Amino acid sequence: VISACFVAGAMLVVWMGNRINDKGIGNGISMILFAGIVARFPTDVGTLVSLTKETPSKYLFVSIAIAIVFIVMIGFVVFMNESERRIPIQYAKRVVGRKQYGGQNTFLPIKVSMAGVLPIIFAMAFMSLPSTLELFITPKPGGFYEKVLNVFSYSHPVYGVLYFLLIIAFNYFYISMQYNPLEIANNLRQSNGSIPGIRPGKPTVDYLRRVLSKITLVGAFFLGLIALFPIIFGVATGLPVAMGGTSILIVVSVA
Repeated sequence: VISACFVAGAMLVVWMGNRINDKGIGNGISMILFAGIVARFPTDVGTLVSLTKETPSKYLFVSIAIAIVFIVMIGFVVFMNESERRIPIQYAKRVVGRKQYGGQNTFLPIKVSMAGVLPIIFAMAFMSLPSTLELFITPKPGGFYEKVLNVFSYSHPVYGVLYFLLIIAFNYFYISMQYNPLEIANNLRQSNGSIPGIRPGKPTVDYLRRVLSKITLVGAFFLGLIALFPIIFGVATGLPVAMGGTSILIVVSVA
């Protein structure tokens, strides 16, 4: 019964997402996720306001700090989402009859955050496996499995390090599947385009791979910081931050 309910709910959400797509409002599933995340926001703000009213000496500066941190994080996410490495491209001149074709200079944009939020989702799924198994296996007090669960708890340093490394690994994996330097180099050669100072063919492929590797590393560190910051902030202040890294990325990109 539970499985049937989950399947029915998922089908309903997918149908709603497709209807939103058909109406041209935007990406349907992203809009639904955005609505679900934003719907929690007034409750969290209300809780913080009530705590500030009860004990202003303790929570006033914390509330101001949280507001400033969220504004800075949103600005940082917007900046990184729009950041790109522009590789200059030069097209050869061709004269056909009395007309000249090509000869213009343009650039090939490579976005710093190409993978979006997916590496965080993949890493989160892997890191939640031990706690999911806890629903089926009751750990013995002081046993090995209980120690493993403690290590994989949200606030443990080992959890943070593994989470960060998995985000970097999944970011590289996803971009290697989506971005093919060989195909780009072949397309440039067919359209008489080249990178200034780089010979067509294998040198172009090697250059694109080097640039892509550096950009991917920067993007992976950005995703890792966004994902880890709510954990570090929650441990430091003792306040649970509802908007995690995934939530902030989804909200900013959809908005």
